[in-house]
Amino acid sequence: MSIFALVRVNKGINELHIIAFTHRNLSVNEIGLLHIDVDNQEVRLKKLKETLQLKELMFLSTCNRVEFLFTTEFEVNSSFLEQFFTELYPTFSQEQIKRYAGIRELHQGMKAVSHQLSVASSLDSMIVGEREIITQVRNAYDASKKMGLSGDFIRIVNRHTIQTAKKVYTETAIARKPVSVVSLAYHRLKDMNVPLDSRILIIGAGVTNTNMGRFLKKHGFTSFNVFNRALSKAEKLAHDLSGTAHSLAELKTFDKGFDVIITCTASESHIISTEIYAQLLQGEKGNKIVIDIAIPQDLSPKIKENNPVTHISVELLQKISNENLKERAKEVIHVEDILNEALTEFEFIHHNRSVEIAMREVPKKVKEIKSTAMNEVFHNELNDVDAESRELIEKIVGYMEKKYMSMPMLMAKEILLKK
Repeated sequence: MSIFALVRVNKGINELHIIAFTHRNLSVNEIGLLHIDVDNQEVRLKKLKETLQLKELMFLSTCNRVEFLFTTEFEVNSSFLEQFFTELYPTFSQEQIKRYAGIRELHQGMKAVSHQLSVASSLDSMIVGEREIITQVRNAYDASKKMGLSGDFIRIVNRHTIQTAKKVYTETAIARKPVSVVSLAYHRLKDMNVPLDSRILIIGAGVTNTNMGRFLKKHGFTSFNVFNRALSKAEKLAHDLSGTAHSLAELKTFDKGFDVIITCTASESHIISTEIYAQLLQGEKGNKIVIDIAIPQDLSPKIKENNPVTHISVELLQKISNENLKERAKEVIHVEDILNEALTEFEFIHHNRSVEIAMREVPKKVKEIKSTAMNEVFHNELNDVDAESRELIEKIVGYMEKKYMSMPMLMAKEILLKK
């Protein structure tokens, strides 16, 4: 046990806590330091749970969010938090420990449930309405369950959270209009009925183009050539897409033709000059599609003046994104109504479950009373009766046993829930 003292104070719903790090309180790089490799999660999280005597634990990690949902009977104060991060991140300096322990968001009890509902319903996301978070929350719970970290309480929290998020995405339009550059670019291609065997050139192998390429492959596109300044990155993305990798310099000599160019580099000048574009065309005269997500643009403006090009710029996509975000914002009030209703429902669900757990011992006690009566208290008397009478007595006692494990329990449960 650590030098930090653990103080028992919390009971019931107040044992639930969430420690959250998001885009609101940390940079993406700082959040990245909190990620735990999948191969190391089980060992480190089990050790944390054991050392701090946590009852249950769930770990959620996304590109811009790291959260710990746990139950404990101890007070979650500054000493607890410092011990928490010291145990989980042994390579952190004392300065880092204190920073993370001080800058975190901390939610407890019903406020923690409310936070979890907002997270899974995307109201707490960097981009409201991005429904990938519901899958990430579900996967985080499945992982915690598989590792033996979570139990009954986190199970009912997660079940209610997922059910509520599904209702949000079904009954509101919060996620119906895309806002990410990748989603918008894909929908533009889809609206133009671009064939799935179109020849696609991907110029740049950074995060945006990587996501774009994987998105296109997921939706059935099959022909990819990837160009990047660092050939190793081009090779990695090309491997993921079952495509071909090239160095950026090979653009000047590429002779396979193309139908679609997707370009996003960090170059300060135009990567695709009129001369390079002419080489890429290989004499083809039809209209081409260029999705230019770079800032500044990778495509020379002169190309659009002299060639039939459908040019989809990052400025156009951002304009559409802003309009769609406005539409999503109109749905927030409807989502909040659903979450408020779900929060009230959870109070009842939790109370109901607490009563069920509290009354688990009743059937056991009734069976013990029956056994004592039959085998000890009235043992001699029962030995003196005939077999037919004994069978009747056992039927009567068995009938009463069943009734005492149903009707009185139901009545007691109703009384407790009313209280």
